[in-house]
Amino acid sequence: MAEGGMNSKYVKLTKDQVAPLEDIRPGELNQPIEVPQLALRKCNECGQALPENFEPPSNEPWTTGIFGCTEDTESCWTGLFCPCVLFGRNIENLREDTPWTTPCICHAVCVEGGIALAVATAVFHGIDPRTSFLLCEGLLFAWWMCGIYTGLVRQSLQRKYHLKNSPCDPCMVHCCMHWCALCQEHREMKGRLSDNFAMPMTVVNPPPVQEMKSASEDRDSAPSTEHGTTLEMQAL
Repeated sequence: MAEGGMNSKYVKLTKDQVAPLEDIRPGELNQPIEVPQLALRKCNECGQALPENFEPPSNEPWTTGIFGCTEDTESCWTGLFCPCVLFGRNIENLREDTPWTTPCICHAVCVEGGIALAVATAVFHGIDPRTSFLLCEGLLFAWWMCGIYTGLVRQSLQRKYHLKNSPCDPCMVHCCMHWCALCQEHREMKGRLSDNFAMPMTVVNPPPVQEMKSASEDRDSAPSTEHGTTLEMQAL
């Protein structure tokens, strides 16, 4: 509309000149934008970006088999009579911030404690169908929980050293062959830890201490010259 007799600068558009409106669906404007510079491969463990030529290391076989318990006599006897202690040592070697006593107590409560409770109940109260059912149910539940917990530790060991599943899923291995699995994991870490072998070292002797003396201070060791003071370095 013109004001003060002046023509308006706005141009009126007719319906034919207006472009048809596009239908926009709800959420269509909130779609993510793909940026090629940000589409990088990242590490599953730490989340850091990986270079383009990075290739993940291939899975390696275990150094000893699942039934090679007699290859290490010490871990074999420990795993047979005190599996909780061997399990605690394995976790301590795998995770430096975890003392061996904590996983040892957890293992003793779930496995050794459950077996001891079942034996004590059978001795003092006898064995009847109802009691046997409750005992078996409790032992299976405790064994299942222990198999999952120890299987996760075995999985962490496989991920750390890029080991293959031997012979099957880690949790299934501990549920079926718990004692053999503990001994195999202990032998694997014992053979791979850097503390078990000595690195060659080069002994370097430091040079002798040297001191600067003037000829005026030590006339016996160096004669004086006519053109000034002469400095000499001598080894102590």
